[in-house]
Amino acid sequence: MSEKSKDNQSQSTIVLWIAAAILLTAVCLVAVYKAWPILFPQISQSAAVDPQCDLRQGSCVSSIEPDIRISFSIEPREIPLVKPLKLQVQVNGVDADKVEVDFTGVDMNMGYNRVVLRQLESGLYEADGMIPVCVRDSMEWEAKVLITTKQGVLSAPYRFVTVRPGVSLP
Repeated sequence: MSEKSKDNQSQSTIVLWIAAAILLTAVCLVAVYKAWPILFPQISQSAAVDPQCDLRQGSCVSSIEPDIRISFSIEPREIPLVKPLKLQVQVNGVDADKVEVDFTGVDMNMGYNRVVLRQLESGLYEADGMIPVCVRDSMEWEAKVLITTKQGVLSAPYRFVTVRPGVSLP
């Protein structure tokens, strides 16, 4: 093989690698663009976190504007880790197109953990979900109820603490 053909082959290989890198970058950018609204929905209105809410005692109710009320409950009440949980949301004052619960660690990223609830009757939604295991003995979580409506996405956050088996609540 001549020196000139080796140079041409080397240049062709470099061009192919550059084209592959550009294509891979474009695919990654499109994936991020498409996933962004799913991972970070645009919230149009949000309720405040109620510090008196204790999901271990029963349902907690939040308000958005005076007319919209969201009730959220988790069973079993001790909220165990890596065990099936029954999530229930009651929405009053607005028609919901979709209801989801997004679990996030308050001070630790626990990845994407969102559950879509099914409608049982007018305003009542339910689903089975699960809290992932955490390396800490106790962890504070936020369950954000996301309600998709024609006016936008409404959010109602609820905070709670989970503990590993055998550990007392803080």
